[in-house]
Amino acid sequence: MDRYEISAKLENIIGEYLSGQALELIELTHHQEGNNLVLRILVDRPGGGINLGECALLNQEIGKILDLSDCLDRSYLLEVSSPGIDRPLKRKEDFARCINKRVRFFLSEPLEGKLEWAGQIQGVEDQRVLVDAGEIKLEVPLSKINKAKREI
Repeated sequence: MDRYEISAKLENIIGEYLSGQALELIELTHHQEGNNLVLRILVDRPGGGINLGECALLNQEIGKILDLSDCLDRSYLLEVSSPGIDRPLKRKEDFARCINKRVRFFLSEPLEGKLEWAGQIQGVEDQRVLVDAGEIKLEVPLSKINKAKREI
C-alpha cells in the first residue's frame, strides 16, 4: 500500500470508531521518525473540549483497533491529543465554526498575488470561505488552502 492508501484506510477505521464515540477526527498524520512509524491523531468533540485522560483512553482503544485491523505491516508509535486552541482548519465545518474570527491562510496558489492572507471569516458558501482581509474581500476556495488556523 502506498502512503495515500494507508492514510485513507487509517482515516476510515479511526474516523468510524471516533464517530461512534461522538468525537471528531480533526487530523491524522503519519511519517517516519528514524526506524519508527509515528501516527499523530488530533481528536475533539463537535462542540470542543477533550481532556488528557480521554486522550490516554483513546490512545489505548485506537491502538487495539489498529492492531486488530492489521492495516499496518510494522510497529508504530501512536499519539492521540487534543487540537488545542490553534486547531487546524481544513473542512467547511471548521471554517463555519470560525465565522467572525480572524484566521491566517496559507494557499497553494496565489490569490490576488499573495500566498498568505489573514482576515475575518464572514461566511462559508459552497466550497469557498468568504474573508474580510481589510482593504479587500476574498473568496478563498477550500481546494487552494494548504493550511489555515485561527489567529489568537
